[in-house]
Amino acid sequence: MICPACQHAESKVIDSRDLGDTIRRRRECEACGRRFTTHERLELRMPQVVKKTGVREAFDEDKVRAGLRVACRKRPVAQEEVEAALARIERRVFAEGDKGEISSRRIGELALEELLVLDRVAYLRFASVYQELASPEAFLALLQPLLETSREP
Repeated sequence: MICPACQHAESKVIDSRDLGDTIRRRRECEACGRRFTTHERLELRMPQVVKKTGVREAFDEDKVRAGLRVACRKRPVAQEEVEAALARIERRVFAEGDKGEISSRRIGELALEELLVLDRVAYLRFASVYQELASPEAFLALLQPLLETSREP
């Protein structure tokens, strides 16, 4: 690892901590003695996303993050919760894309599952766009199961 202070190419690891989806390492430069921190993340080979049109494209976590953020805008959902939900979605996409592909529809379903736990209003926002609701009746049909579960003791 190159030292950010003196550009020396050798450093030693002083401490490592597993942070779940990353590993934090404290390092010390062998030339100047400066200490610095690195974060390592396992690079997964994500499956191709198959769109409704049949077009295939690379999985883009930024698209999923943007969808989650828009749904959670002005809602009491912390950015850390959105990032944790995104990490869970990515893990499931990786696990379910065993043939090297996953449908965009499935990714949307995974996002809905996460949003249902995070915030019901965010869930409704995302679902209404994702499911292309075209009428108030369709929206009420989406809302009805949520109303029923919120009344349970």
